[in-house]
Amino acid sequence: MLSRKILVTGADGFIGSHLAEKLVHLGYQVRVFVLYNSFNSWGWLDYVPENIKESIEVFSGDIRDPHGVKVAMEGCDAVMHLAALIAIPYSYHSPDTYVDTNIKGTLNVVQAAKELGLSKVVHTSTSEVYGTARFVPITEEHPLQGQSPYSASKIGADQIAISFHNSFQTPVSIIRPFNTYGPRQSARAVIPTIITQIQAGQREIKLGAIHPTRDFNYVEDTVKGFVSVLESDKSIGEVINIGSNFEVSIGQTAQFIADVMQVEIQIEEDTARLRPEKSEVERLWADNSKAKELLNWEPQYAGIEGFKAGLLQTVDWFANSNNRMLYKAGLYNI
Repeated sequence: MLSRKILVTGADGFIGSHLAEKLVHLGYQVRVFVLYNSFNSWGWLDYVPENIKESIEVFSGDIRDPHGVKVAMEGCDAVMHLAALIAIPYSYHSPDTYVDTNIKGTLNVVQAAKELGLSKVVHTSTSEVYGTARFVPITEEHPLQGQSPYSASKIGADQIAISFHNSFQTPVSIIRPFNTYGPRQSARAVIPTIITQIQAGQREIKLGAIHPTRDFNYVEDTVKGFVSVLESDKSIGEVINIGSNFEVSIGQTAQFIADVMQVEIQIEEDTARLRPEKSEVERLWADNSKAKELLNWEPQYAGIEGFKAGLLQTVDWFANSNNRMLYKAGLYNI
């Protein structure tokens, strides 16, 4: 597929910008779909190396607009669909926008792919669709549980995507990443929240619940998973977990970060950061055997040592003052 053009929606975001950069490095022709705004901002793509900017074709639009989505996809051979609203707390505040963006936006992508005859649609799911684990490690057969408006909207989006494969043979693959972290991640996520508070000189770190566990994945591993799904015909019609097969609590994560940054911290519970009781996902731990079998993919940053290695690279990126100035460490970002 290297001679073909790939559209990446949500390329202005955290994972999307890393993915667009990787695809350029691999030699793909890359068109990126970024959210239109009057500042002419390309999100995180504004901060990638100049040679990457010169190699991408930028389309500004809104994933909720079916006409713009179809125009963006014209002339492309495949689409990697990452555009979505992802912040869980904000989904409590404005659930309607999540339905429009995540469900209707996905419908726009697969409908255009069907009409234009694209050779591949890689749709991005999330481990949040599983809710609190009923068994671990979590396989792709685990029940789906909408424990937040965000997760419910992503369940709906996943079902829209796979329905087009079942109904119209649209070549859809669903990638289901677990908790990705790394450079450029929003401060609404827990790892940047901890890092930026420490870098701001705080030693009493404000967090929500610290007992839930997560399966964290360094962004480099997640991006390699996306590329593997794109390039494998075996992924068509499949839902595939991309995870480390390793769980760690939020409290342990905070301590690992403190160790990497060589500081002593205390954790304070901030009630504003707590999810409603039945909405909290208590445990996530990925079974990644399907990805290994179908894609020959496996994480390079796995286990405690891999996690610490990824944290070190993330901390190093945030240590750069030019990167750190892009964050408002003193504010809770929902």
